[in-house]
Amino acid sequence: MHHKVELVARAIHRAEHQELPWDGEPSDRKERFREYARNAINLLNEDIGVLLLALEESAAGKRMKPPRAAA
Repeated sequence: MHHKVELVARAIHRAEHQELPWDGEPSDRKERFREYARNAINLLNEDIGVLLLALEESAAGKRMKPPRAAA
């Protein structure tokens, strides 16, 4: 469950276009995003799996993006 909360918390943080990267945020702000994540997970129940899959695919796509061909 901790992994789910952390993944969703980071996604919410990223979606809000925060000034600091996640690792630079103070622990109290990280905990606020984790609380948002726990609430989202509780609201989505079983549907959270779809969100987590999309987040993981998005993160993997950013790390492994192929170079664009010139037109």
